[in-house]
Amino acid sequence: MEKSKPIILLAVAVIFALVTSFLIYNWLQKRGKEKETLISKTMQVVVAANDLSAGTKLTEQTIPTMTKTVPFLQENLPRGFFSDSSSLKERVLILPLKVNEPILESKLAPISVTTGGVAAIIDPKKRAMAIRVDKIIGVAGFILPGNRVDVLVTISQGETTITKTVLNNMLVLATGTELEKKEKEEKPSLVDVITMEVTPVEGEKLALAASQGRLALALRNFTDTEPVMTRGETVSSLLTLYQPVKKTVAVSRAEKKVTQPVKKESVKEGVKVEMIKASEVKELTF
Repeated sequence: MEKSKPIILLAVAVIFALVTSFLIYNWLQKRGKEKETLISKTMQVVVAANDLSAGTKLTEQTIPTMTKTVPFLQENLPRGFFSDSSSLKERVLILPLKVNEPILESKLAPISVTTGGVAAIIDPKKRAMAIRVDKIIGVAGFILPGNRVDVLVTISQGETTITKTVLNNMLVLATGTELEKKEKEEKPSLVDVITMEVTPVEGEKLALAASQGRLALALRNFTDTEPVMTRGETVSSLLTLYQPVKKTVAVSRAEKKVTQPVKKESVKEGVKVEMIKASEVKELTF
């Protein structure tokens, strides 16, 4: 019995190993089938291989470096996706893309547009207009593509100088030659030209303001889209705000009362006669 005990333990170990191997094999087979099923439910979608700026043109030479394909679940396929990168040849982006972001039809210019740059990203019925700026007008380089600004103009007419906000919430398309802001840029870059998107009427106002006066740009918060109507400021109205308030002391003038002299009636003196009757004395005047 003592000699057969090791053999029994060995047999139990072998059986346990066989059972464990069988279970692991079945589990791996099941996982493989699940993976095959999952793969069969996915489709290849073309995405950006790196960050792409608006106005970028996809050509036969740039597509291999700018795009790649990744699997997407069929139930999560975005609308307007591309499964073949060759269908993107000569297309132009109208919106910036981040790395691994799907390239969709809604983010591309019409097929008829084959030239990149600012012209490809302008909204229909609008124009791109550039103005010359310096480090003061350009808010020390903090205005970036995609920002919104208000346009102020200072004009002198005769002896009157007025500053007025003439355009509200204008979209900045480009600063200098850059169509996309640089996120890793540590310091603001100073540019001498800012390109804004305007309607034809807004373009006329901007051209007139630039030729007749000095422009200034006010940077807006992204959430602030309300137009602001102002009366404008002149030198006189500006200085009036800082003039000391004159204190007026009300002096009450007492009314002078003119007193008329009282006329005293003249009393004629008569003849006084004393009458004594018994113990009474009376004085009579005649």
